[in-house]
Amino acid sequence: MGKVLIIDDDDAFLHLLEEYVHKRFPELEVATCSDPVRCLTAITTDLDLLLVDLEMPGIDGSKVLAYATAKGMNKNRIAILSGRDADYLHEKFPMGSCLAVLNKHEARQKEVLDMVFDSLQKKSRTPK
Repeated sequence: MGKVLIIDDDDAFLHLLEEYVHKRFPELEVATCSDPVRCLTAITTDLDLLLVDLEMPGIDGSKVLAYATAKGMNKNRIAILSGRDADYLHEKFPMGSCLAVLNKHEARQKEVLDMVFDSLQKKSRTPK
């Protein structure tokens, strides 16, 4: 089963995304956390995907990204979510610094996230 951890301080958005993934991609195991500092212990190298909000109190998404990669998580399994525009996000996170940077309010960006979830779900079906 594909393991996904979503960290976002916006409880409403977090709940909406969790419900969406459960309904649309039922083979994925989704855990959520709204307190970025308390979530650090949940970041493990066996996660298939880590979704992190960029702007959060206490510790922002770029620091969570740095923590996760220092802990041994592959940067290509980490995506940053934000309400910021694409130019800002691509400047802050150049290509190759993580799997993706996505504006969480743009419909086209949701399509990209759907492709990632779909790929994880298909991969979880493949025997190891």
